[in-house]
Amino acid sequence: MKQVTRGTLADQAAELLLERIRGGEWALGERLPGETTLAPQLGVGRSTVREAIRQLAGRGVLTSRQGAGVFVTALDIAEDWDTVLRRAGILSVIEARTAIEGEAAALAARRRTPADIRAIRRALTERAGLGTLTTVEELERYVDADTRFHRCIVAAAHNPLLLDLFDGFTPRLRPAMVDMLRLRDRRPAAGAAAGHDVQEDQLAHERLAESIVSRDAAEAARLSREHLDGLAVAIGSGS
Repeated sequence: MKQVTRGTLADQAAELLLERIRGGEWALGERLPGETTLAPQLGVGRSTVREAIRQLAGRGVLTSRQGAGVFVTALDIAEDWDTVLRRAGILSVIEARTAIEGEAAALAARRRTPADIRAIRRALTERAGLGTLTTVEELERYVDADTRFHRCIVAAAHNPLLLDLFDGFTPRLRPAMVDMLRLRDRRPAAGAAAGHDVQEDQLAHERLAESIVSRDAAEAARLSREHLDGLAVAIGSGS
């Protein structure tokens, strides 16, 4: 069994405890042994064990319950969200966005206010006015307008956590969406097809907006997922 040998004792003790939690020695919700048991196992004093437990409690892995002991509340330390997104594949990000936006669209259909409807329609009109897509700058403006439209729908769900998650996805997806449109328009005979794609895509977004205005939660969720499933296919085929 590993023991602390050098460096900051509490830091090392915390890392060894975390390794054992990750390894499944204690299940989620299980009580850890007492300090008198852990201290000799780790090769440190009881005060060092207490400090190690405080560190892991501060990182959300353990919690102390007065009179009951120390319990496992997470099986690992949550990574920084930006780091997770940078490492994740684009298709994984789209799948997560699909889950979030499908629910957000349904909630928006139930909760939207007159102000939400006005914002959605403004964003839809702005998106419709950027359909030429002949330069990189136009592609970027189009992607940004599309993002604003979808963000208005998530905002209409009136769930701040869903909105924060959506905003976290945006920097990761934006370059992939611009590249997808740029590569599509470079394919042979892409001119007419691209115009057709943009027109059909705009109509799909209009249907999504209308489902929210008419308070059809099931249809809003379906159309949102259908759109994002298509985006996943398009980005996957272009990668």
